[in-house]
Amino acid sequence: MAASQKNIAGIVRNLIEPIITDFGYVIWDVVYKKEGTDWYLYVTIDKDGGINIEDCEKVHRAIDPVLDEADPIDDSYFLTVSSPGVERELRIQEHYIACVGQEIMIKLYNKKDYGSKALRGVLKSYDKTTLVLTAGNGDITVNCSDIAKANIVAEF
Repeated sequence: MAASQKNIAGIVRNLIEPIITDFGYVIWDVVYKKEGTDWYLYVTIDKDGGINIEDCEKVHRAIDPVLDEADPIDDSYFLTVSSPGVERELRIQEHYIACVGQEIMIKLYNKKDYGSKALRGVLKSYDKTTLVLTAGNGDITVNCSDIAKANIVAEF
């Protein structure tokens, strides 16, 4: 029985996290998904001061043989190591917790009780079921299950 995409991402994270931590980086995300006819393993790393291309190359060279040896993925795939970028996507609990106090943009599945399908504000707090945004009109409590996508807002 093949492992699910989420299980593969978790298995890969467990395999490579010690290597990435030894380099002084953190794993921001691991995603395994099919795009078109090809499978991709996206490993996103971060560190204080940001990630550059040399960091990505170093991690790619270090984890590629480990993944080949452990062989946790049945399909052939493309390995990509990158930075989360300044407008990083918030997907998991740790992302939201790390970004409390920062301005974020949330896209909702529907506008329901919020009046809009897009909300922007400072992430005031987060727990597993809700988050609170501070926007121009005060605080807005959002159910996490209503969020389609969330990103950091970069100011240039």
